Amino acid sequence: MSVRVVAIDGPAGAGKSSAARALATRLGFAHVDTGAMYRAVGVLAHEQGIRLDDDAALAAVLAAWRFELDPSRGTILVDGRDLSTLIRRPDAGGLASRVSTRPVVRDRLVALQRRLGAAGGVVMEGRDIGTVVFPDALVKLYLTASPAVRAERRAKELRAAGEHVDEAALARELAERDRRDAARAHSPLHPAGDAVVLDTTDLTLDDVVDAMEAVARARLGARA
Repeated sequence: MSVRVVAIDGPAGAGKSSAARALATRLGFAHVDTGAMYRAVGVLAHEQGIRLDDDAALAAVLAAWRFELDPSRGTILVDGRDLSTLIRRPDAGGLASRVSTRPVVRDRLVALQRRLGAAGGVVMEGRDIGTVVFPDALVKLYLTASPAVRAERRAKELRAAGEHVDEAALARELAERDRRDAARAHSPLHPAGDAVVLDTTDLTLDDVVDAMEAVARARLGARA
């Protein structure tokens, strides 16, 4: 049965988060950034000295942690702790990519994501929303962009947050993350067969959101 979820997937730096938030506002839907969940797991595991390939330890803490999400603000709490700042550090993306290769992590978080979107009316962004989390989503979009533009966007975002950025090192990190996300055995990154692929390299944010909204309203309206 199809669900009224807008599934947005794509690699880091493709513009998913800004576009997803704006699209959710236009549609009057909630916004869920699933990448924030993986970042939280990676950051907290690292903070607590847990090896990111130690499935038993990861399973234990995942069972104990209480995740709370405020989709309207994009805020994630774990055991009542606001991780909004920590999960946007430069190293958080790499940590997220590493823990996301572990099935024990993905299984736990996918179950949570499905609960969040079960009632519909959600714009959910990530790496496997249209392929794994909600394969029956009414709207599936896959955003991508050239590696150079993605690195430039990510660098701009980090500088705006007051971080020092080595753009060449960042480009290498994104390339490695792409390789890891695409090659993982569990939920690899790729467009769903029925997703609309949108290359955002030469598009403004408004252009991207306009294109996404047109697809979403067409598909949601067709099943209204």
